[in-house]
Amino acid sequence: MPNRKRPAIVLGTVALTLLLGACAAQTGASQTGTSQTGTSQIGAFQAGTSQAGGQAVPASSGLDRFYGQKPVFKPCEPHLPPGVPAVKAECARLKVPLDYQNPKGRQAEIALLRVPARGKDRIGSLVLNPGGPGFAGTDHAALTAALWAKSPITERFDLVGFDPRGVGASKPALDCYTDAERDRGAKLSSIPAGLDDWTRQETRQLLQQCAERSGGKQVLAHVGTRDVARDMDVLRQALGDDKLSYVGTSYGTRLGAVYAEMFPKKVRALVLDAAMDPLAGTHERRVQQATGMQASFERMAAACAAKKDCPLGTDPKRATQEFQKLARPLIDKPARTSDGRGLTFEQAVEGVTAAMYTEAIWPTAIAGIAELKAGKGDTLLKLRDGYHERTADGTYPNSLEATLAINCLDEERHTPKQETALNRAWFKAAPFTDPARPIKEARDGCEQWPVKPTLGYPYATNIKGLADTLTVSVTRDPVTPHEGGVSLAKTLGGSLLTVEGEQHGALLTANACVNEAVAAYLVDLKSPAEGARCKL
Repeated sequence: MPNRKRPAIVLGTVALTLLLGACAAQTGASQTGTSQTGTSQIGAFQAGTSQAGGQAVPASSGLDRFYGQKPVFKPCEPHLPPGVPAVKAECARLKVPLDYQNPKGRQAEIALLRVPARGKDRIGSLVLNPGGPGFAGTDHAALTAALWAKSPITERFDLVGFDPRGVGASKPALDCYTDAERDRGAKLSSIPAGLDDWTRQETRQLLQQCAERSGGKQVLAHVGTRDVARDMDVLRQALGDDKLSYVGTSYGTRLGAVYAEMFPKKVRALVLDAAMDPLAGTHERRVQQATGMQASFERMAAACAAKKDCPLGTDPKRATQEFQKLARPLIDKPARTSDGRGLTFEQAVEGVTAAMYTEAIWPTAIAGIAELKAGKGDTLLKLRDGYHERTADGTYPNSLEATLAINCLDEERHTPKQETALNRAWFKAAPFTDPARPIKEARDGCEQWPVKPTLGYPYATNIKGLADTLTVSVTRDPVTPHEGGVSLAKTLGGSLLTVEGEQHGALLTANACVNEAVAAYLVDLKSPAEGARCKL
């Protein structure tokens, strides 16, 4: 079957780190030196039980055996990028009901990783989510602990990461495609292909394939953000915390906001970096993302035009057309690569799109475009592989397959007319991704999913009794626009830290202004002043 799916993806810290690592491999620099993170010195939901709103869970709810767990943590070795210092980590597993409306039924196991606090004056646990949706949080916690090694945050908090249900080492794990199918072009990114759209039969086959490989339709029906938010509350109590302290990046801001909606009285502190707008529906947010990507592409082109031998030319206004001239021929004839896989049009676009997440990757993308002029595609393919988290041995984690399944429960379900309109709007907003092929009728790959979406829009509104939250939003974030951060902070009634810069999210950088503000909030519950700003 054609392997295509177009969920909205917002990469988190893990994938961004991998992309920066790909750049380091191209330039010969170390990963830590490239990302500049190694020097960080951070100085209306009806739950059906009384757990909603943050109340204690009664035994009659059937959830007491889950809330009463005490995970047994044992030493483990996290997977860290080259050059990142080792940390002492502990791992465990947490049991949760697959369906919270049937707590006596099938269970899921959530993989956990904890890096204990460095100091004795411990506040509690700090739960982390790196984004996606679908990125594993276990190794992310270890990476964050390494990058924040001298921070008051790691001195006062245990850092705890978890692989959300269906993701990574959690069980059952979502699985829709083999590694070979992924290499052949399984379409799991946010970039519309516009080349060969879904048919009704193919969406049926997608459901069947995902269900057979993931453990059944029941699994596919219970991997949405609201399910994960409930898991996070079970985790909170299992860790021994009366209230949750949390840092979520990108999609992790949605998870944090939904948790706040469902359990407002159980929130101690939420840091929401690279915020998703809780008021924007699927169409609006995707078009905003496309607009941000195009703007970032044009700024990259302008920076390139100021230098000699820019492969996009000396006129930034013509950069899109210059890239199209190089990329569109790949539809019929992929560029050659040293591993023999070749670089397709979609992969070239994904490689360039990956560079939009931070200007640190722009030079690598420009080098890849220059290479493409010579008929070679290795550099852009490496960027694409970093975007998909492909390893050197050709294997993939299930992160983007999880993205597909989670978004089928979170995003608005589109009719063919709506999906066609969305794809056309995307290409109009981001013409550098446009293959110039007519879109006859696009279908939503989720149209055959076993249940309707469960998130609902808008979400996290009119929350009462919520502690102050901290939203961090970068002014030129191409993926989660700054106005989305403004909207989330206003919707939650919380604080906003605006960060001037050109990248997706701010917490990955070794920026003293950002890091000190976040540390003061998490450790001392001291929020930034109104109108506070930092600069990357």
